[in-house]
Amino acid sequence: MRPNSPRYISDATRFLEDLKAQRPHLEASQRAGRALLWDRDSIDPDQSRRLNESRVPQKAYPYQTKT
Repeated sequence: MRPNSPRYISDATRFLEDLKAQRPHLEASQRAGRALLWDRDSIDPDQSRRLNESRVPQKAYPYQTKT
């Protein structure tokens, strides 16, 4: 890019910048939603072990009748 040329801004980038300028709380609410769904505390190793031990093996085809 030449030093005197204007910086290219795509339509999508311009839209997002305008949206964030109109709604400054938007990014904080997105982070809160992400934390609600994805950011979890670490799993207790004892609880994880008990869950794995309590699993019942599943048949390859559950609707097969015993013959």
